[in-house]
Formats: sequence, structure tokens, C-alpha cells
Amino acid sequence: MSLIPAATVLLLRQNNNDMEVLLVERSSNTAFGDLYVFPGGKVDPEDNFLDKLSSYSDLNDADCSKLLDIKTGGASFWIACIRECFEEVGVLLARKKDGSMIDLNNKDKDRFIDYRERLISDQISFLEICKKEELFFETNNIVPFSHWITPDIETKRFDTRFFAAKMPKDQPTLHDGNELTNSLWIKPREAIKKAWDGEIKMILPTSKNLEQTFDFGSTDELISFYKSGGSSEIKSILPKFKKVDGRWEGRLPDDEGYDDF
Repeated sequence: MSLIPAATVLLLRQNNNDMEVLLVERSSNTAFGDLYVFPGGKVDPEDNFLDKLSSYSDLNDADCSKLLDIKTGGASFWIACIRECFEEVGVLLARKKDGSMIDLNNKDKDRFIDYRERLISDQISFLEICKKEELFFETNNIVPFSHWITPDIETKRFDTRFFAAKMPKDQPTLHDGNELTNSLWIKPREAIKKAWDGEIKMILPTSKNLEQTFDFGSTDELISFYKSGGSSEIKSILPKFKKVDGRWEGRLPDDEGYDDF
């Protein structure tokens, strides 16, 4: 069974001394229904404008592929991450090519709301929006964070690249109300506690990525670490499951007995 490439993003912001992450609740009618996850989705064919990426970013496909430790096509994960973030929560990880910031709270709000609605309904492509608005992606504030592969017991399997990104200024977060029914900014440790207490539903990749942020005191510290070489430490995580005495048990790569599963 072939793996479906996907990208998702831990959108981070600094609230005084606390780092917060954006979690979104999936609609019960979608994949991962009723779960709290990060914005993201599969890589679409339209995300493969690799030869044009250098017009919209400091990175090119060779750079992106090297950072993800793949031969080619790495840029499509970055583009999917940026596009999905805009589609799902209305946050655009980009600025103008002239260096000016986009103000989605005020002067640019109505225009980009229209773009988003048309993008979601397939009336316009993300590349067309980039061209019209002369956008330049904030790739300096987007870093590879982890890599998870859906276990082989599932019928639909994803090859998911998780990114961490710094929340831009002058932008709101507006979940789409269709695939997403709720969103909240929350401290990672508080999110884990809510999951343990049964207040929110969460799957293993979400909780493990939240725990991965615990070692960092701020958003800037986390982004800086992964930008300055931390991405090279990312290992692919393929959970394994099997029945032991009639009960399902799981292992992660660093768990004892993983190779025997």
C-alpha cells in the first residue's frame, strides 16, 4: 500500500513567558473526527510547483529535500504546510515580496477572506494567489519538526511531515467551520493534561509532538534550534502494533522490543 504524503504544522506563538500551540478539533464527519490535532492535510498535486518555489521563498526544492532527507520533492511538503494552514485556520505564513507584512486583521482582511473561500471551493489555486499578491513565504520561521508514518495495520496510510512555525503578527486564527469545528491556543503541557483528563481527544502523534516542545522555553528558541541543525536529528517514527494474548499492544522505535513487533 502506497503512503500518502501529508504535511501538518505546529503553529506557535509566545504569550508573555509561555509558548502556546494552536490545536484544532476535527469534525466528526472527517478523517480523525472529533480529535484535537494540528492544522494540516495531504500534499495535493497543486503543491508541486517546485520549479517556481525560488520565486516565493529563500528555499528551493534541493534545500527542502535535503532538510527532509529525501532525493526530491521536499518543497511540496513546505507548500502543503503553508496552503493547509491558510485553508484551515486562515493563517498565511507569508509576506509581500517587498518585505511588507500582510494585515489580515484590517486592510487586507476582506481580500484574503475571499481568496480563502475560493481556494477551499477550488475556484482558485494557491499558486494563483501567490502570483496575484506577490507573496514570499516565511520559510525562515518554518522548520521541519518530526516525521510520522501511519502503522501498517491502517487501511489508509500517511507519510506525514510535521513542521513548527511562528505565528505571524496581524493575523487572526479562524477555523473553517466545516472540517474544523473548534480551535484553541493552549500551552503544550496543559493540552497533554486535558487529554489525560479526558477533556479533549488526542492521538499519539499529536501528544508526542506536544511533548517534543517541552525542552524549549520559547517559540524563538525552538525555531532557532531546528533551523541551526536540529532538523538533522529528526528520525522517522513508524509505530508498530500487534495482538498479544488477545490485546493490541504498540511500540515506538525507541521502545524495547520494537524490532520484534
